[in-house]
Amino acid sequence: MSDELIETRVDGVRRFNRFWTRRIGVLREGLLHTPHTLTEARVLLEISQRINPTATDLARELGLDPGYLSRLLARLEGLGLVARSPSEADGRRRVLSLTPKGEEAFSLLDSRSREEVGEMLGGLAEGEQRRLLEAMRTVEAILEGETARGFKYSESFYLRSPEPGDLGWVVHRHGILYAREYGWDGSFEALVARIVADFGDGYDAAGERCWIAEMDGKNVGCVFVVKESETVAKLRLLLVEPEARGLGLGTRLVEECIRFSRGCGYEKLVLWTNSVLGAARHVYEEKGFELVEEEDHHSFGKDLVGQNWELTL
Repeated sequence: MSDELIETRVDGVRRFNRFWTRRIGVLREGLLHTPHTLTEARVLLEISQRINPTATDLARELGLDPGYLSRLLARLEGLGLVARSPSEADGRRRVLSLTPKGEEAFSLLDSRSREEVGEMLGGLAEGEQRRLLEAMRTVEAILEGETARGFKYSESFYLRSPEPGDLGWVVHRHGILYAREYGWDGSFEALVARIVADFGDGYDAAGERCWIAEMDGKNVGCVFVVKESETVAKLRLLLVEPEARGLGLGTRLVEECIRFSRGCGYEKLVLWTNSVLGAARHVYEEKGFELVEEEDHHSFGKDLVGQNWELTL
């Protein structure tokens, strides 16, 4: 490749960088008309969406110099947005959390960001929106690299609310995967269909949620939080497609359930599973759920051990 061609391509990348940073407003003195920089906003985002993160976790995830991050966190603490406290699991570790004032600041940043992006997309035709999103996915795929299975490491997936057809997909994929991997019969698919139908019929946006995980334009996972009582939420129908396993998707889905349930003011998050589902149980244990009850039962054509797990929020 000639030096001239390399220079032309470098100029093209830099031109796009200048265009995009100007288009999304990150060069303004205050991001989204707030007093915060882009880096501060990203730190608030990471703290809000992670379970008990440490400064080390943030430095690794964001690729920031630990010294710079330490100064930035000190500033956010001084503003009353971030708090540090000893980890319950390891008193030597200091975990980060948003204060009520920090939650308010993040909520403002998040809502304004959504509004600006929504306005940008709203000015485009449907076909243009799809082309833009596909181009963005292409950039991510090329720069992050892909696994041998065709899916990218890191968070190449993203979580969204269900769209038309997604609830049917949840039932369809549960039926196929559990029959294929565990030999369960059609009664399990019928159970999933009832759970999904109840969710759709009685959906309470204030206390219930469904997340669909998408990767490269394909659904690869899901999870639900439903209202069990005024103080108890229930995690249901966690599923990760085989080709998306090993990427941390199951953990991310469970973390979203925990974050959402805490935000709704629930005191406890519960779930029912079976001992044969080892990968899911590992995620529940890792996130602090405790096994409170086991019972032998014959369901879905198999002898199983049902388990009830709980997490105090």
